Amino acid sequence: MENQQSHDQAAKFSVGIDLGTTHCVLSYTENQDQSDASTQPEVHVLAIPQLTTPGTVENRNQLGSFLYQPHEHEMNPSSRVLPWSTEPTALVGAIARNLGAKTPIRLIASAKSWLCHGGVNRRSAFLPAGSPEDVEKVSPLRATELYLEHLKQAWDHSHPESPLSQQDVTITVPASFDPAARDLTAEAARNVGFEQLTLLEEPQAALYSWINNNGDAWRDEVNVGDIVLVIDVGGGTTDLSLVEVTEDDGNLSLNRIAVGEHILLGGDNMDLALAYRLKMKLAQEGKELAPWQVQAMTHACRDAKEALLNDGELQSVPIVVPSRGSKLLGATLKTELTQQEVQQTLVDGFFPSIDVSEHPVQKPRGALTQMGLPYAQDAGITRHIAAFLTKQANAQDKGLENQATEQSFDPFANMAGMPGMPNEPVAQNFIKPTAILFNGGVLKSKLLANRLRDTINAWLSKAEQPQAKSLSGLDLDLAVASGAAYYASVRNGQGVRIRGGIASSYYVGIESAMPAIPGMAPPMEALCIAPFGMEEGSVAQVPSQEFGLVIGQPVHFQFFGSTTRREDVAGTHLDHWAPSELDELPEIQVTLPASDGRREGEVVPVTLVSRVTELGTLYLEAIATDNGQKWHVEFDVREDSTSNELTQ
Repeated sequence: MENQQSHDQAAKFSVGIDLGTTHCVLSYTENQDQSDASTQPEVHVLAIPQLTTPGTVENRNQLGSFLYQPHEHEMNPSSRVLPWSTEPTALVGAIARNLGAKTPIRLIASAKSWLCHGGVNRRSAFLPAGSPEDVEKVSPLRATELYLEHLKQAWDHSHPESPLSQQDVTITVPASFDPAARDLTAEAARNVGFEQLTLLEEPQAALYSWINNNGDAWRDEVNVGDIVLVIDVGGGTTDLSLVEVTEDDGNLSLNRIAVGEHILLGGDNMDLALAYRLKMKLAQEGKELAPWQVQAMTHACRDAKEALLNDGELQSVPIVVPSRGSKLLGATLKTELTQQEVQQTLVDGFFPSIDVSEHPVQKPRGALTQMGLPYAQDAGITRHIAAFLTKQANAQDKGLENQATEQSFDPFANMAGMPGMPNEPVAQNFIKPTAILFNGGVLKSKLLANRLRDTINAWLSKAEQPQAKSLSGLDLDLAVASGAAYYASVRNGQGVRIRGGIASSYYVGIESAMPAIPGMAPPMEALCIAPFGMEEGSVAQVPSQEFGLVIGQPVHFQFFGSTTRREDVAGTHLDHWAPSELDELPEIQVTLPASDGRREGEVVPVTLVSRVTELGTLYLEAIATDNGQKWHVEFDVREDSTSNELTQ
């Protein structure tokens, strides 16, 4: 999603920030004369000073997205000094991850995932989740602010003449972030002092980085009609997008046509899987580990995993299991992680060779579960990709007739699964990517990248389609931030712009008018208020009949989203839909004020207007048909107070 806010002063730098689940990166370009469109901007990565151990500061290209809450006597003040402060606000980055490996209950991780979790109050201080009362708690929003604050201070220290608050800043967000999560990200940035702010989808940023790295040669790599599948497997999430190559006035253009769900599945899951494999190996030797030891061992498995995946000649890496004293375990435990164990656990466990018809399995769950993040139940990333491509089978606007013609020659295309009917045609009903762009630290491993590429190409071969070409040339750790920095030149009219608008269609629930039936709530209907692809900063009149708006009493608004119903326009009224078509979103509870002589509980006839803000937040406006009175409901799912205002 591409958003821009106007600003009064010209910024010297354009800064891109990858606010990742496990790492943050800051890249930048120096703004050029817009009249010289031939010059390719040079992207730099900021070396970020950070504590790695108490008293030791190192410069690293990545700032770990971790926050450690130390005990009041754990570190003396002299061991916390940073180049710009003798009393830093928080311990973030490498030191947080290193200390948290030994004391996990004081470590805050995955703040980004909590920030988009609609099931919790994201402004409430509850992280680290499940930690004792003596550990200071912060909210997901505050943790995000602290990461941005460290980046800001690091920038200001190296560029004192050009403070970050005065630069043109682009922050990347997952394509699957809903308007509420986007709004919270922007709020955190503004709270830190970023005034010239833009949000950009991460897969688009990776593609921009690829374009910048290839210069004009990128046009030789793709052709009109190509479908680029962007697969981003990071530390905490898997993000999927489809980008179509089209033609506009004889020039190649790019259009984002689909995004996947927000899948909490990535490198952290792999590290934990390796740790549990070692736990079972030690158990067979009669050595049992406590939960905190498994968490601590996960950190060691991360480093061992990267070494074994990137060095084909390395056969094993020693692993030391931490101990809190000889009385507990008798002696420090040692084991090893082998090349074979890594390959079996990660390649077969997370990237299984499957058919495209095999999708994630939802296992029966226990009645009671710990309150936590909604992690993916199925660890098979290839199954999630298969489900995404199948769900988006009709995402490509052009070429649908050709697909339909190809499938129409098979009389059994819609009868697979019936007795005596072939099953194979169903497996071919998926959108066929012609190019693949990998991103994310996990896919730096050639072993994992090759397995993923081979699996997708096997699907294409079975569907009698050409192999997908690989788009290469990215630093998978730094591409998103670099693409975000390069995006400034795109906004200034240089290079190609990826277009897409909002990634879902949005609907508001309408309660059906029907006689009361004992034990049954009135059926819910859905009205499209923002169609798929609606551009930021645009307004849509919702052509439909009048609706009754209840004012002066507590009411709730129910919203739905869909990534597949692309044909719906504003005003489309649905009285039924398949369960897979619409996803129910968190409801908004609010009391709309009664004024202008109206009474509490009055049902006011209204028409609806929707607006997508520059930052991707959706507003719904109800306008009274009798006097033009307006009520605004902001679709940002604010937990502390739903934004609503009365405009006379």
